[in-house]
Amino acid sequence: MRIFAIADLHLSFLGALHVDNWDKNQEYKPMVELDKAWHNHARRIYENWHRLVKEDDLVLVPGDISWAMRLDEAGPDFDYLGLLPGRLVCVQGNHDYWWQSISRAREAVPSNVQLIQNDHVKLEGVNICGTRGWLCPNGAYFKEEDEKIYRRELIRLENSLQSVDNGPKIVVMHYMPTNEKHDYSGFIELFQKYEVKTVIYGHLHAKACRYRLPDQAWGINFHLTSADYLNFTPRLITSC
Repeated sequence: MRIFAIADLHLSFLGALHVDNWDKNQEYKPMVELDKAWHNHARRIYENWHRLVKEDDLVLVPGDISWAMRLDEAGPDFDYLGLLPGRLVCVQGNHDYWWQSISRAREAVPSNVQLIQNDHVKLEGVNICGTRGWLCPNGAYFKEEDEKIYRRELIRLENSLQSVDNGPKIVVMHYMPTNEKHDYSGFIELFQKYEVKTVIYGHLHAKACRYRLPDQAWGINFHLTSADYLNFTPRLITSC
């Protein structure tokens, strides 16, 4: 099994999906309007994914999957996920508003997609844990009201890590697990406590990618996998 990762798919399809004629697909929130680098991003991800990923591979998706505000609006985006080879394991991003009830979300996603919340997914001896994460204390944008959410995300991450019986762990988060200064955080403390060696995250785009963590720190391997940072191509993390 090979393990790939790519975050921030930011899908927003309207109506039926046409992978044989991409010009027929409509988007209600085209990412290209925010950044020209995202031109035809869904098609580029789809084609690169099919070129690289095989059915027995695993792809980690660290959040911001769909712009849908409600679960019933995400159907065309879920259809897109269902056409991708491999097994997808996802955590929630800050824009995944459709992800409210974990039980309802799990019922709605296609059969090749698994969602993590307070638990983990184990495949071929590898435990995939994770949570959305949040802004970390002492960061430029961290406010008093962020403390409660930050603490909740620490609890969710520890619940996920505690659910593992044995075997290596990979953590998937949407947010970078430190502030932009890379100060030690509660997330790093949990990674060390539970002997996590690999962490996958997204969320950072364009110029903000300069704040990414070094590839290795605190004895942990970090991978920024935002779609635009990876040129809309799933990145191979490891082979098992």
